[in-house]
Amino acid sequence: MGPLHGIRVIELSGLAPVPFAGMMLADLGADVVRIDSGTRYAPPAGPLDRGKSCVEVNLKDPAGLDLVRELAAKADVFLEGFRPGVAERLGVGPVDLCAANPRLIYGRLTGWGQDGPLAPRVGHDINYIALAGVLDIVGRHGERPVAPANLIADFAGGGLFLASGVMGALFERERSGIGQVIDAAMIDGASLLMAFIHGLHDVQLWNPERGTNMLDGGAAYYDTYQTADGRFVAVGAVEPEFFATLTDVLGLDDAHLDFQLDPNSWPQWRQVLADKFREKTRDEWAEIFADVDACVSPVLTPWEAPDHPHHIARNSFIDVGGVRQPAPAPRFSRTPAKTPRGLDILSTDEARGRW
Repeated sequence: MGPLHGIRVIELSGLAPVPFAGMMLADLGADVVRIDSGTRYAPPAGPLDRGKSCVEVNLKDPAGLDLVRELAAKADVFLEGFRPGVAERLGVGPVDLCAANPRLIYGRLTGWGQDGPLAPRVGHDINYIALAGVLDIVGRHGERPVAPANLIADFAGGGLFLASGVMGALFERERSGIGQVIDAAMIDGASLLMAFIHGLHDVQLWNPERGTNMLDGGAAYYDTYQTADGRFVAVGAVEPEFFATLTDVLGLDDAHLDFQLDPNSWPQWRQVLADKFREKTRDEWAEIFADVDACVSPVLTPWEAPDHPHHIARNSFIDVGGVRQPAPAPRFSRTPAKTPRGLDILSTDEARGRW
């Protein structure tokens, strides 16, 4: 039934980060009812809908507002992703809902947070990670920063942190008996994801110039290499023993090369490795390194990944409504995540009687 079985969640429709948090809670067994208020700012139908029920509600209609408040009075969690002040103007802010349900956990997700000089401003993933210091470290040395899709702020720093906050608040409520408001900001989450990098910089193990460090593509042993068919392999042979295995499998004579961890040797090593990997196709290299501990992997497209034997063995991808997608994570030994289903459309009466 999932570890969150019995938890009732209301999710106001909106952009992808809040639906992602709702999807995670639904995967873990929560009963998630999405309120579709007709906003044009909503992701297309797909995996973020799974495991949820949905009811169309006009929040500007008193009858629709009454329905949301009625459901919230019985809910455990309420999720919204409006800009600061919008939920209050609609009459579904935390003061409105928590007064009638003191146990309610009210999760708010914005880009900049509920306060601060940028709170009322618009933004997207690229803006949040720019101010968090994340974007500056993504890219090749001497080149401009590269946006890593919208994975860092929207999903990791936003939706994932909102879901984590909800579960923390649920745990605390078992002791206090009351809910609380969660201010989840994508810029805060993206900043927190940089904790390790800040630590490396503090002990002078991270250079300010992007693309010159061990983990950002600067090191020859932690990079991607093009293969004979124009595809790529990823090399992460950080530890000396793995790097020794890598050079051994590749048949390289490293006597003329400097020590692996010396940055002065990286350009020379990169050229040697690049020349070698261009001799075979990606899949040929994947077969060669399949059973070798050298930290070499084929770079798969998102559409190839589900067919990899490791994913197949672990059932890491599932089919929901004809759409192939990642399975719920993490995995629980005693209360496994429920098998996701497609979106269930509810009438107003069905929504009212659900809880």
